[in-house]
Amino acid sequence: MDLTARLRVFHGSDVPGGPGVTEGQTYQTLIGTGDQPTDRVRLGRATYRPDTLERLHWHPIEALYYVISGHAVVRDIEGNEYEVRAGSLVYAPAGIEGAHEWQVRESLELLDIRATNETNRKMQFTVDKETLVSSISLRELVRREGRAFPSHY
Repeated sequence: MDLTARLRVFHGSDVPGGPGVTEGQTYQTLIGTGDQPTDRVRLGRATYRPDTLERLHWHPIEALYYVISGHAVVRDIEGNEYEVRAGSLVYAPAGIEGAHEWQVRESLELLDIRATNETNRKMQFTVDKETLVSSISLRELVRREGRAFPSHY
């Protein structure tokens, strides 16, 4: 029998991080890209400084967040507010109905779980609360490999 182990073990402190999409946020892609490829799962770690606001936004894929530490208020597209702290889970379905905003009260650390390792599915579209127009900067679109998409036909 020809069998090759594919299990990988590594430590998160060995994974480089960088700035997140919002001022006051840092982000590490722990697994799902680069040196830690996966079949279809991406896990990231986001940290926020106190008083950070990540504006109302949505993603084209569902997201699950697990709060490791800190305290924040999460708002949905209707303006409903949810207090989150260590142990809280936040599920945001794909699309505008899963739009959410983070108002960080104190330092916040969370895991960001996605059922894809495709960078272009992790794009973030900001929503203007008054007009409900969604947008993404060209720079972010290019960074997320969203310049072209394969046809679905």
